[in-house]
Amino acid sequence: MTASFWVGERVRLRAREPEDWEAFFGYDQDSDAVRNGWRLPPPHSAAWTKKEFAEQAEMGLDLDEFFLVIAAKHDDAPVGSINTHAVDRVHGTFSYGISIGTPHHRRGYAGEAIVLLLRYMFHERRFQKAEATVYSSNHASLELHRRLGFVEEGRRRRSRYANGRYDDEFLFGMTVEEYTERYA
Repeated sequence: MTASFWVGERVRLRAREPEDWEAFFGYDQDSDAVRNGWRLPPPHSAAWTKKEFAEQAEMGLDLDEFFLVIAAKHDDAPVGSINTHAVDRVHGTFSYGISIGTPHHRRGYAGEAIVLLLRYMFHERRFQKAEATVYSSNHASLELHRRLGFVEEGRRRRSRYANGRYDDEFLFGMTVEEYTERYA
């Protein structure tokens, strides 16, 4: 039996399933965690979340811009999500976002999911550079990206307002050569 490209030691990256709605609805109740990812929206109803997951589970995935569930390998339970965006096929660059549910923080899920995603984008889709933006208040993500070998390429001062304060945005980048040297 051959191993799946999408499976690591701790996680499996997979498409959304309708039944995943409940886990993500629960994760969205932690306002600080949601705010760390992007911005805090008004609350969604359970019914809306359930409908949204059912509809998205039936949609096809784009090869370069997509949303995947990060599932724990041992039981396939959703622990978070990872998505690609800001794809520039001309220049070979893309950005990604990642979110791990609070109960699953500090277990290695995020780092492994990022490495799996980069392997796909670099070695299957021929992109040459990944970029990630991290807010200065998200200390765990800043530490994670540095530990994974991302290079800090810039800092936009006071570019986001959340939770009554302004945050800087750190821009991190990793090239295919840097990835291959570290993870091949």
